[in-house]
Amino acid sequence: MPHEHATAPWDRIEELLEEGDRERLVAFAEELGVRETARALSRLEPEDRDRVLTLLPPEDAAEFIEEIPEEQAADLLGHLPTNKAAEILNEVDSNEAADVLGELDTDQAHEIIASMGLEEAEDARLLVGYEDDVAGGLMITEYLAYPETATVQEVIWDLQINAEKYREYSVQYIYVTSNGKRLEGVLQLRDLLFRPATVCIADIMIAQPVCVRDDATLEALDELFEEEAFMGVPVTDAGGRLLGIIKRADVQEGLAERADDAYLKSQGIVGGEELRSMPTLLRSRRRLSWLSVNIVLNIVAASIIAMYQETLAAAIALAVFLPMISDMSGCSGNQAVAVSIRELSLGLVKPFEIAHVWIKEFSVGVLNGVVLGALIGGVAYLWKGNPYLGLVVGGALAVNTMIAVSIGGTIPLVLKRLKVDPALASGPMLTTVTDISGFFIVLTLATQLLPRLA
Repeated sequence: MPHEHATAPWDRIEELLEEGDRERLVAFAEELGVRETARALSRLEPEDRDRVLTLLPPEDAAEFIEEIPEEQAADLLGHLPTNKAAEILNEVDSNEAADVLGELDTDQAHEIIASMGLEEAEDARLLVGYEDDVAGGLMITEYLAYPETATVQEVIWDLQINAEKYREYSVQYIYVTSNGKRLEGVLQLRDLLFRPATVCIADIMIAQPVCVRDDATLEALDELFEEEAFMGVPVTDAGGRLLGIIKRADVQEGLAERADDAYLKSQGIVGGEELRSMPTLLRSRRRLSWLSVNIVLNIVAASIIAMYQETLAAAIALAVFLPMISDMSGCSGNQAVAVSIRELSLGLVKPFEIAHVWIKEFSVGVLNGVVLGALIGGVAYLWKGNPYLGLVVGGALAVNTMIAVSIGGTIPLVLKRLKVDPALASGPMLTTVTDISGFFIVLTLATQLLPRLA
């Protein structure tokens, strides 16, 4: 086990690399397991990671590639000789290989595909042409299909002859096709085993099986698997030609990756996946692309406070409530963002329905703003015994809540129309905008009522 070694796993790997002991390196990686090996290699220098992948057998390296994030896998393979990268991807599941190739430069991806096996290269070319969040981009091309004229005996013979190859397949069903690979039916393995050898598989198949088009969205696939208990369904093109299989697990993984991506973007990681094994300059540049914009907005917020510093000096109690107003408004705005993004993904609203969304959000903002404003205003009054202080902070929170939900609800639709990820509407950006409006409202009201606050 990993903890039995006196040194850290990555240190041990470096020692084995220096010794050039390939057999012990492979044995050590197998002892660590795929996850621990992935963690250990992430601590190595880039050139050492390249050497490890070069020394590992392609099938072992493929397991490692499938375990780590796609961007990191692409970065590693991109530094390897083309033929070595191709050997590794030959052993990777078709959909995983396509995802990794999609992260590489187009020229580099084409060079690797050209060096892959004929069957693997054909699958890769097919899959890289799809977006990541449709059935074609999520499907696997490792499946069993036979012509409808085949007999039970012919299918069983093929299964026996190619047992080693098919062992790696996720075999749930056998698919029956006509000329041109058009999907005609599906055959359960038990029906195959308990039928006479001379029976034609077309006579025992389940005709017109449930299938999905290659352009089916992630949401549509999720809905299908919610309604049906299938582990996987066939994927066809517009002409009904069988292209691959989409598995339930791959749909769930796709949904999880989308959620992770949206979360990262909402927190200011706008360049996609970030891992600490990536180059420092790349990570810094991705973060600064958001922070540099956000700092400008914070300067604007600070400028508003500076403009009203005399008001704050005269009514210092306001400083206690400023962060409360900005925080509560930011929370309300982020709730509206979440609902809009969810409804956009489900197709319940369209990007042009801004007025409809604004009316719905504003009505909630009025109710919540009044309630929250009354609560914080009551606290201010009880603390200082000044009803005007309660009026200022309560009124400011009420109005800012209405503004926050209006912005949070509609901006995702605007961004969607501009073909920008709606997730960028949430997080620090929205919070800073609500800070600006909150500070401005509360300090403007306070200035107007300053004689009664001081």
